[in-house]
Amino acid sequence: MKWQVEDDNSAALIAMLQAKLKAQEKTIKVLINAAEQRFSTKASSMELLSQNLALERVVQQKTETLRRQEEKLKNALHDLQLTQTRLLHARKMESVGQLAAGIAHEINTPTQFIGANVQFLEEAFDDVRRLVHALERVLQTVLDDSSTDEAREAENLLKEVDWEFLDGEIPMAISQSKEGLRRISTIVQAMKEFSHPGSKVKTFHNLNKIIETTITVASNEWKYCAQIERQLAPDLPQVCCLADEIGQVILNILINAAHAIAGKNPDGKTKGTITISTHLHREHAEICIGDNGAGIPENIRERIYDPFFTTKAVGKGTGQGLAIAHNVIVKKHGGTISCVSEVDRGTVFTLRLPIESASTDSRDVEIETS
Repeated sequence: MKWQVEDDNSAALIAMLQAKLKAQEKTIKVLINAAEQRFSTKASSMELLSQNLALERVVQQKTETLRRQEEKLKNALHDLQLTQTRLLHARKMESVGQLAAGIAHEINTPTQFIGANVQFLEEAFDDVRRLVHALERVLQTVLDDSSTDEAREAENLLKEVDWEFLDGEIPMAISQSKEGLRRISTIVQAMKEFSHPGSKVKTFHNLNKIIETTITVASNEWKYCAQIERQLAPDLPQVCCLADEIGQVILNILINAAHAIAGKNPDGKTKGTITISTHLHREHAEICIGDNGAGIPENIRERIYDPFFTTKAVGKGTGQGLAIAHNVIVKKHGGTISCVSEVDRGTVFTLRLPIESASTDSRDVEIETS
């Protein structure tokens, strides 16, 4: 796997740098020993001074080399830590995706036969309703001609079961049940699409559909604190991209928007607004995700794409969401991501993706899902 190769390469780089450091230290020791031996001989003052200056220059050069090697080692260690963290997060997301796909499959089966049963009940009640209405007309005729005990009993029974109420409420209950099942089916389908591992080769996808799927999957994050306004261009061309990666980016920004609104309105009495729009901008497809939440303070805006940087409480955020978004949009797809924010007014993220695939190498194609 690519993750394992990256780990092996990082470990090999660190081992090589450590070996060079040991070699440099050994060289300095040899030079010092040689200098001491020369000083112990009966050399002239000029020779000793010359040797001392030469030794000092060598030591300075070796010290600078050691400093540069140490800096490289620190960078390699940082890259390795970052890779390991992304790998752990990717494995976690992969497990969650597999679990979500399994749950979606398990939910889908009972939903299908419940839907079939509700459909049967709807059709059966239509027949029962027609029959009862016909019997009501017959009963009324009998009561008009002669009031028999059986006719009176039937009339009282209709009143007892409150047929007029059932005649209006049962069809409404069936209709609401069908709507609930439709929503379950929509959520299940969205979960299956979102958790699908996807191809590691860029293909053309409908961005509007990716957005709709992500909105459905993330509904539990935003529906209690915000409403979503869609302004999706119907004529937006398909974009050559990695659909699962773009979906993850939209999800990260959408959740951040919901959290920003919830932070601004902690009592939950006022709902905010998240606006998602798409349109064509020359050779790029543009996605704008805006909110009227708390906004981002100016003094931290330059750091929002840094890995592990977060202003959220412990357990609320990992500081990886926007770092991943920047990595996916800019490095993996050759696009751009920008942010405009004002404290207490809200934030707008603008993503631009080239319609055609940007040039990428194999490392850009085989990417981790974070």
